[in-house]
Amino acid sequence: MPVPTHLKHKPIIAVDNYDGDAEVLSIGLAQWENNKRDISAKVFRRAENGNWSRQSEELPLHRVIDLASLVLSSILMADKNMDTDYLNKEVVAGGRIEDIKNYYKNNKEDLDYRISELKKIISNL
Repeated sequence: MPVPTHLKHKPIIAVDNYDGDAEVLSIGLAQWENNKRDISAKVFRRAENGNWSRQSEELPLHRVIDLASLVLSSILMADKNMDTDYLNKEVVAGGRIEDIKNYYKNNKEDLDYRISELKKIISNL
């Protein structure tokens, strides 16, 4: 299925046939209405009826980077007992950092591959 270009979010660059419940990742013109031409990231999902789902998420680019920083910080906290000062984060009451540690251990190969790709990209900035 091709990248959706008929919706309010207008893809500029995209990953089609992405893995799992998300079929397309996109960087493009944001769907929200304002006078600027904002760029956003969008995860396109399909509903059971085959249409694009309303559960598709669109985020401003700075928020995507902050989420990536939070993910990496949480892995450092869980796996290496380290923390970074970026973002004012906290372990939420009732939250168990061990859950993140277990997830990281169980998905280490896949996550490490993605993290190494991020490192390569960042080293070129």
